[in-house]
Amino acid sequence: MSVPSDRTTPPTPLQNRLWSRQFLRFLVVGLGNTIVGYALYLIGLWLGVPYQAALIGATVLGAIFNFFTTGRIVFESSALNKIFGFLAVYGITFAVNLALLTWLVQAGVAKAYAQAFLLPLVVLLSFLLNKHLVFGRLP
Repeated sequence: MSVPSDRTTPPTPLQNRLWSRQFLRFLVVGLGNTIVGYALYLIGLWLGVPYQAALIGATVLGAIFNFFTTGRIVFESSALNKIFGFLAVYGITFAVNLALLTWLVQAGVAKAYAQAFLLPLVVLLSFLLNKHLVFGRLP
């Protein structure tokens, strides 16, 4: 897979090499997905929704979109038969996230900061589970 370009400037060999790295693609795609999900979480908090419900809403709204972006761009697969495994990974990462978020909030960490602190862990867990359980190993 080559790096996306604007058609006016071809990608450099370094850009192509970096983009070919699966975890880097995951981080780039995941960054966009995470920004949207975190924004939805913050909107829920701003609307006065309990943080657990805000997290559920952000997770549910992002799951289907993320399946297609992560599957196609990161793992080079958008086979619909993998969506159930992908959603199961979402369920696992959600449960881990919620448990740790609840623990941090009960320990006195502000809800917005607690979720921001957990993002790197949740991202890494999601990548590893999707890579090994949903989309299989790719070279």
